[in-house]
Amino acid sequence: MIKQLLAQRYQLEKKLGQNAGRQTWLAQDICLSPPQPVVVKLLAFNPQMHWDELKLFERETQVLQHLNHLRIPDYRGSFTIEKQLGEGLPWFGLVQDYIPGDSLQTLLDQGKRFTEADVCQIAESILEILIYMHELSPPVFHRDIKPSNLILGQDGQIYLVDFGAVQDRATAEGVTFTVVGTSGYAPPEQLWGKVVPASDLYGLGATLIHLLTGIAPADLPQHQMRLQFSHCVNLTPHFSQWLARLTEPAPERRFIGARQGLLSLKSGRDSQRNLAQSSRDRVRYGRIAGLTLLQLIIASIALGLILPNFLGTRQTQPVDAKDDVSLMNRTQVRVRLET
Repeated sequence: MIKQLLAQRYQLEKKLGQNAGRQTWLAQDICLSPPQPVVVKLLAFNPQMHWDELKLFERETQVLQHLNHLRIPDYRGSFTIEKQLGEGLPWFGLVQDYIPGDSLQTLLDQGKRFTEADVCQIAESILEILIYMHELSPPVFHRDIKPSNLILGQDGQIYLVDFGAVQDRATAEGVTFTVVGTSGYAPPEQLWGKVVPASDLYGLGATLIHLLTGIAPADLPQHQMRLQFSHCVNLTPHFSQWLARLTEPAPERRFIGARQGLLSLKSGRDSQRNLAQSSRDRVRYGRIAGLTLLQLIIASIALGLILPNFLGTRQTQPVDAKDDVSLMNRTQVRVRLET
């Protein structure tokens, strides 16, 4: 299908991914001048596919049209391909902006390890996106947050992509959700067909732990369904506790939502910065005090050497004996003359 033209405007260039009747392509929108890169997602409709797959694809298309966030790729359009052109099957197409960069999963596969500072910045970026999504009316839940769905753009920003599992509350009231998600990143309640704002927080927490440890959450040991990760990486106590709360098995034990999670993360980082600053101040003031004491000691020594000499110059010089005799003779001569 490379170089094939779809909907008379999208020229396929490189396959980015494929699974179970889905394909994701990098393409060029040749109707723009100059042509611009876009991402085209294709779903083949065949007798073996589940209706839920088509429902999810349609839902993704509908939800993306109403999202407007700088770090969510913009929706460009959708189209269908008749089976005469689509290798004997009808295809549904979805077009979004292309974000140049690498997924965090790609970076992990290349051996990159992320520091606590790196991961804190990523966490803040994703939480800001989740605040926007969860506070829409109706709220929107991604339901599949994982390293492969987070793109580190060439501009240094983190983007959330692939809304194939997205769910909005409006279509879900009174019914169970379609079971979606990825093992290790999906919270227990989501595997039971339910979702709440804290469900996306679990996926975020599991993703951050993967970035820090280099170990997929499904491969980490568990105790009472809790991911055991603290032995794999050296973290500050607050951040370790924050991650543990994000990945609590029971949703009511996690943060209520992304906004609360972000506030807790920032307050912890501020406390660490203040503690570090206080420590630096103590060291600096200690050095100043030490230098001041040294200066006082030097000044005391100097005064001890100079003061006696200074005082000695103010003392009355002793009178020489010869001067005394001369003075007495002059006095006697004066007395004789006067008599």
